[in-house]
Amino acid sequence: MSTKVEVFVDYVCPFCFLVEDAVAELERDRDVEVEIRPFELRPDPVPTLRPEDDYLPNVWSRSVYPMAERLGMDITLPSSSPQPRTAKAFVVLQLAKERGIAAEYSSAMFRAFFQQDRNIGLDEVIVEVATSVGLDRDDVEKALASEERFARQRDDQRYAAELVGVTAVPSFRIDGRLYSGVLDADQLKQAADNADNSAARERTA
Repeated sequence: MSTKVEVFVDYVCPFCFLVEDAVAELERDRDVEVEIRPFELRPDPVPTLRPEDDYLPNVWSRSVYPMAERLGMDITLPSSSPQPRTAKAFVVLQLAKERGIAAEYSSAMFRAFFQQDRNIGLDEVIVEVATSVGLDRDDVEKALASEERFARQRDDQRYAAELVGVTAVPSFRIDGRLYSGVLDADQLKQAADNADNSAARERTA
């Protein structure tokens, strides 16, 4: 049986983008079922961050850029000010999951924000990113106008924060155990192996 791995992300979190390759390696090398789950770091009405303030440039120079250089990834502090909210992008993630392209959609959304400097809070940008990975324009526009889907996004946020206990991203829930922070591929695979070993012990107990 595949090990269930929930990956909690926010599309404005650079560290979530930087762990993409590690998650892909985990999927390639282990029998896991990965689900991308939303977690808004600053849901409405919490103010979002501004790149011209000290906090973001300091974090990027101290942590993001050095990590990206080690990983060989191209990433740039986006200029959108204030940073966009991500509820709309996550509403369309629901649609991407239904079509089986959640990973492709999420990767495209990260690239749009961190490599193309696009404002992923705008409907037209979300539509363009979504259609670039194969989603139908009409379906995307309907999703963005659906109160039912926005209610589901609020439920997803509560699930992450209240039921799982996510407080930061990226976070990983592997077979029920929560890990927070930037885990590399070896750490993720070790966590999956630990889950498999625990399951095996339970079956033989």
